[in-house]
Amino acid sequence: MSSIKDVARRAGVAVSTVSKALNGYPNVSEETRVRVNAAVRELNFTPNLLASALSSKKTGRVALLLNLNTDTQAVDEIDMQYLSGAISKAVERRLDVATFFFSMIRSRSASEIADYFRSQGIEGVIIYGMGKEDSVLRELIERKEFRIVAVDVPVVNETTSSIQIDHEQAQYEVARKTVMENKGKSILYLSGRPDGYVTQERLAGIRRLAAEEGLPLLIKSGDFSEKKARELTFRYASGYDVIVCASDLMAIGAMRALQEMDIFRPVCGFDGITLMCYAGMQMNTVKQDFHQISEAAMEEMGRLLEGGSGRRIVPDYQIVRMKYQDVLN
Repeated sequence: MSSIKDVARRAGVAVSTVSKALNGYPNVSEETRVRVNAAVRELNFTPNLLASALSSKKTGRVALLLNLNTDTQAVDEIDMQYLSGAISKAVERRLDVATFFFSMIRSRSASEIADYFRSQGIEGVIIYGMGKEDSVLRELIERKEFRIVAVDVPVVNETTSSIQIDHEQAQYEVARKTVMENKGKSILYLSGRPDGYVTQERLAGIRRLAAEEGLPLLIKSGDFSEKKARELTFRYASGYDVIVCASDLMAIGAMRALQEMDIFRPVCGFDGITLMCYAGMQMNTVKQDFHQISEAAMEEMGRLLEGGSGRRIVPDYQIVRMKYQDVLN
């Protein structure tokens, strides 16, 4: 069995440099990191971290890979719920977890990410917030070197499971409820990020509703940002009867703009976050249980690590009317 000294000798560097390269230290040059990773592959070196995880008789070590929302000053409640759900289920399943962020691996290739994860003893990865333009992560999935659960990404293969609600149907239902309750004759739709998988599915839902009811529909990209939604509402809201938002944060931005404009338009959101209740107005939304979804993702990861094949999981959701009293104890 190869040792870290063998890797250092093959790469032509010090043992301490191998350790720094495998653990992602920033003061290691890219050239050195490539040589170390090549030596690891050639010698089939298993880092001590992985050996430790195996000796503890735990099933494996799982990376929680999150794409933090930096477009809002509000606490990202969704990611906090994801973390809470994943960790609680990991404790139950006796799985080790480590948290990583897209920003930590943004400049790396799929091979480099795989080497980095292996150096951390990672056997499975739960990906939250992957977009259609995240080609490196898509390649990581296609390589099938890790067991992967993709949240809100409709990708399934032998080693990858997908978990997401039916976003198209949910968007259709919440928008239809809002339109019918208010006898709306036209819709301003504020969509999410253009590269988002959920964005395209939610767009399909609102387009289906507009086509069925013969309603004029204006679609503008709000990028899941309350600030941009506020600006778009100022610009377009006066010409439309109902404002449908592809996220609660955008719905909050839209409602604030309507208050400043001193006009009424019914608004609906999507996600059911607690922060929405503090906006001061009631609205319809799609309520997802992000804690439960993440628990299910970790449960699925345990199944994959035990030899299961990838599959699609579709959790439930609710169409609810959120109001301030919902968060009062």
